[in-house]
Amino acid sequence: MKEKTKYDLILDALQELLESNTIQNISVNDIAQTAGIGKGSIYYYFPSKEAILDALVERSYQRPLEIAGTLAQQTDIDPYTRMAMLFQACRTSSIEFLRHDSLIANTDRKVYTFIHHKYVNYLITSLKPTLTALIQQSIDNGDSRSSSPAALAEIVLIILVVKLDNTLVPSTPEEIRDTFRVLIELLGDGAGNPEGVFNYLMI
Repeated sequence: MKEKTKYDLILDALQELLESNTIQNISVNDIAQTAGIGKGSIYYYFPSKEAILDALVERSYQRPLEIAGTLAQQTDIDPYTRMAMLFQACRTSSIEFLRHDSLIANTDRKVYTFIHHKYVNYLITSLKPTLTALIQQSIDNGDSRSSSPAALAEIVLIILVVKLDNTLVPSTPEEIRDTFRVLIELLGDGAGNPEGVFNYLMI
């Protein structure tokens, strides 16, 4: 098993502390003690506690972003199947991130809103280029039409994030799956999508 770097130990420590503390009550010294490293090491990697929180949010989406980059290059797989795989990767990662109820339950509304804003912004801005590329590929293949693939990608991602967050409009797994299905149909003008695409939406 690969030994964890100090960077990851710091993120793990903040994540652990958030399970029983509010973010405003956690100090950099607390993070250092929990990580088992010196306080000076914290500042070698991060300028502030807020930067550690940013990195923790980003790490939660590292895997789907890696998948997104890979999918964008796999032109032997049709764009709609890759979209479904991308949506499912995001869903899996979102479950892992939101599994830590402390990020919601142990913070006041202001802090939760701060965390939530980062969650939404990071997912949309990071995935927009990949989804735009997939939409453009489907247009180039003659399977869909759009005057602005980038705008369409942003609209789809906004809907996707609302569903993944599942707090603004609480939904059952079946409702989330149906939303993903309709999004893919929308991206393909409602026709011509392989039936097997939806096998990836195992929510």
